[in-house]
Amino acid sequence: MSVVREVLVGNRTIKFEFNKFAKQANGSVMVTSGGTQVLVTACASTSVKPGQDFFPLGVEYVEKIYAAGRIPGGYRKREARPGDHEILSARVIDRPLRPCFPEGFYNEVVISATVVSYEKGFSPQPLAAIGASCALVISDIPFNGPVACLSIGLENGNFIIDPPEDQMTELDLMIACRPDAVLMVEAGAKFLSEEQMISAIEFAQKSMEPIFAMQDSIRKELGKPKMEYTPMSTPVDIAKKVNDFAAALVKTAMAKPVKLDRQKSLAEIKSNLIKELNPEGQDAASKVLAQAFEDLTYSHMRAMVLDERVRIDGRKLNQIRPIACEVGLLFKPHGSSLFTRGETQALATVTLGAADDRLRSETLYNADNNERFMLHYNFPSFSVGEARMARSLGRREIGHGALARRALEQVMPTENEFGYVVRVVAEVLESNGSSSMATVCSGSMALLHAGVPIKEPVAGIAMGLIKEGDKYAVLSDILGDEDHLGDMDFKVCGTEKGITALQMDIKIGGLSKQILSEALQQAKEGRKHILGKMAEAITVPAALSKFAPQIFKLKVNPDKIRDVIGSGGKNIKRIVAETGVKIDIDDNGIINIAAPDTLSAEAAKTMIRNLTTDPEVGEVYLGKVKRVVDFGAFIEIRQGTEGLCHISQLADYRVERVTDVIKEGDEVMVKVIEIDRQGRIKLSRKEALEQAPAK
Repeated sequence: MSVVREVLVGNRTIKFEFNKFAKQANGSVMVTSGGTQVLVTACASTSVKPGQDFFPLGVEYVEKIYAAGRIPGGYRKREARPGDHEILSARVIDRPLRPCFPEGFYNEVVISATVVSYEKGFSPQPLAAIGASCALVISDIPFNGPVACLSIGLENGNFIIDPPEDQMTELDLMIACRPDAVLMVEAGAKFLSEEQMISAIEFAQKSMEPIFAMQDSIRKELGKPKMEYTPMSTPVDIAKKVNDFAAALVKTAMAKPVKLDRQKSLAEIKSNLIKELNPEGQDAASKVLAQAFEDLTYSHMRAMVLDERVRIDGRKLNQIRPIACEVGLLFKPHGSSLFTRGETQALATVTLGAADDRLRSETLYNADNNERFMLHYNFPSFSVGEARMARSLGRREIGHGALARRALEQVMPTENEFGYVVRVVAEVLESNGSSSMATVCSGSMALLHAGVPIKEPVAGIAMGLIKEGDKYAVLSDILGDEDHLGDMDFKVCGTEKGITALQMDIKIGGLSKQILSEALQQAKEGRKHILGKMAEAITVPAALSKFAPQIFKLKVNPDKIRDVIGSGGKNIKRIVAETGVKIDIDDNGIINIAAPDTLSAEAAKTMIRNLTTDPEVGEVYLGKVKRVVDFGAFIEIRQGTEGLCHISQLADYRVERVTDVIKEGDEVMVKVIEIDRQGRIKLSRKEALEQAPAK
């Protein structure tokens, strides 16, 4: 029998239906808000795969186009592999759930969220995240919930729960929490202060209280007994042997400032340890020793930070690695820059294009979405010194690129200010922590080098956290090892004015307001330091590259757009073919011309003006003879506009037959000598020829 719960969050009612849909899953729920409905299921394997020593969590988020009452575009007419938007939504669900599963639980878990109905203004992503927590709470899968998620906006000083998807307010915040702590933050902002961001997070957490209460209630009513599992633990005697053998060696190795040297030394120590303590080479014993060694390095790094206040590479807690910035390294791209911070390096390029270069996509709330600004992030294996062939684009690359794009799009000019389509591509050449933040910095400088009039430069910094009990340390500009062995990866992007983007992932149960405030303030100081280093390379937009297309705007009467296009697109195709330009026309009569050079642009503008301006008496045109009659010739002076050149106006002498002077298909210069009340045009070849020498 189905069970229904309703929760009021702000002015929105969220409905939860349990025990009605997908009942063979370990847990399932249909979550409804307005006309948006999301079916969420949670399934777990009954056993752990042999030899598995990690937690395999998979999250699928799918938006069915039928949910919006539409048939998918394209040829397949069927939802295929997930798009970037769906992948990013799956990551938003995954990240707050992952730290809530108990340590040592290694059964495979798959969360599936399917949007089956959609009403614009009721976002499905937070509903999917809440539904995932609900499905896990009532299931037999071990889970330390409940978790709640909300989308928060800010307008005129007031926070808004679930703002419309396509209306960017001052803040676009997706946040997930447990009752006592923040788990995940994903935000874009229009130069918000650290204090405003803290207020938004507090508002969100307070608004989630009814969702937490409902989940606690439904767990008591429907919750199944949790499945048993055996956490992997290292025997005390093994841990002591490993510590005696490797503690001093690990301390020496961890003090090496170069990443590859440090990794090589630790790998050698681990290999020698296993050979010494497991001479028979038993697989099970080797695995226990390897885990004990990982525990030792984990404890050593954290003790260094918490007790000695010293980091792996010898830096202070708030110290930024050395930074080097360059622009203009590449010849043909329209803009380029190289940003190096310690052992992390990102090469960014900018390409400028015309309106038809926009990225088109289909979403539930927009059947034909067009993006003028794109940012693509690439993370090749050589950036971490690995020999691995490139495979398909990973979710991590899509997520990092989306974060960098969100950070930079706040400073991008409007289409009226800068008519180009802009594509930024970041190639990570070296990585030792915070490559996405290096992408923000490098991308910002490349935009300036390309001549894009961004409002101001943007920098990014990744913050870390080491926490044991009440002791904690906030780290600025974290290394890869500090991310791997630490408790938080908190990325903050912004300008001198304020924050433009945030992303936070944590591995512990949650984050207190005190730690969050300290991390944001420390990030602000680091961000300003990085902006200062970037300013040494470039501060204002450079001149446009000679290789960039030239874009010109032309305004015509909207009623004349059909004349420019022509029947079946005949006119616009002719202009493009003859001049080599690209043309984009909006409904207001604004025509954007992207040309390889000024001469091509002027030729296109002349052809468009000939199509859209009414003929005037005294103007001379190069016309084409369409028909020859006994008394003259009908000549087309522009597409769809003809005039009569009487036989008496063909030449400055008496003409016996029209065909003695011109024939059908000839191009001739003619002058408009009269336009009568009915709009009929009289032309003169004779006067056009008389006027020619004066030119």
